[in-house]
Amino acid sequence: MKYIVPATTTGSTQTEPYAQQAASSVGDGLAYAEQLQDFGTPATGVEHSLYSPAGPREWLPYVAIALLLAFVYFRVVAKLVFDWYDLPDYSHGFLVPFFAVFVLWDNRTVLRNTPVRATWSGLPLVLFGIVVVILGVYGADLFLSRISFLILLAGIIWTFFGRAMLVALRFPLFVLLLAIPFPAIVFNQITFPLQLFASRVASAILPLLGVPVLNEGNVIELPVMKLEVAEACSGIRSLMSLFTLAVFYGYFLERTTKRRVVLAIASIPIAVAANAARIVGTGLCVQYWDPEKAMGFFHEFSGWVMFVISLGCLYILHRIMRVVVPPPVEVKA
Repeated sequence: MKYIVPATTTGSTQTEPYAQQAASSVGDGLAYAEQLQDFGTPATGVEHSLYSPAGPREWLPYVAIALLLAFVYFRVVAKLVFDWYDLPDYSHGFLVPFFAVFVLWDNRTVLRNTPVRATWSGLPLVLFGIVVVILGVYGADLFLSRISFLILLAGIIWTFFGRAMLVALRFPLFVLLLAIPFPAIVFNQITFPLQLFASRVASAILPLLGVPVLNEGNVIELPVMKLEVAEACSGIRSLMSLFTLAVFYGYFLERTTKRRVVLAIASIPIAVAANAARIVGTGLCVQYWDPEKAMGFFHEFSGWVMFVISLGCLYILHRIMRVVVPPPVEVKA
């Protein structure tokens, strides 16, 4: 057996073209790796940026999931929108999706800089959301079917984009929760105590203004007629709307989470007090003016007036907060 050895000469060899070709290939590989790094995608492919370039194939799973969610939740969302229109207590729901989209756009820089790391840790939350939507649809429970969308959405974000992205999106997800009506069992547990509280407060204030009353539960018996504090007069409508607007107000005008939480919580007693004042005003109109006009025009018009006054009280409270505890001064580098 013979071996053919390449002939060599002093200062040069015939293997130089092969060495040059190998060096060129290595150089091309390093250049390609540098391009991947420039695009923000690590060589391992485990962690990357939300805005990293992606081909059509990489977007196919997200498009498929979006279409599947649209198919599953089409009727659920349609009924939810109808309830926003039909239930006055949740008419503010039309504003919530637009505000959530604005929050996403306003925090686009934070989301862009948040590392994306796919993980299986969010899979249990996805499975839990699937179980909840099955229970909601087949159990005819609107609240479960609606809340399952947020659970499933949080699980998908956690699974495909990582826990850091879920933390960055926690506020928009909370805002979407404000658009979902409470279940009837919880709603009744809230409204009835509010009815009793408003009746007791009005019954305590009206005698101070010269109007004798007899309070029996949610019924205020006046000398002229009986005034019933019905479910619609419990104040839950103004409470939910004012709380939602307080969340919006705090986001636009405050930068610290603590101050935003204080404004949102303060809206609850403000709404309850405003509703009690509305009932007192109705009782005065019944006693000293005209019962029919008091239960008609004044009753409806006073609701809008007291809501505007509630917004004014929220603004005054905010100004007092800024005077008593000034916000921290931002130092620009």
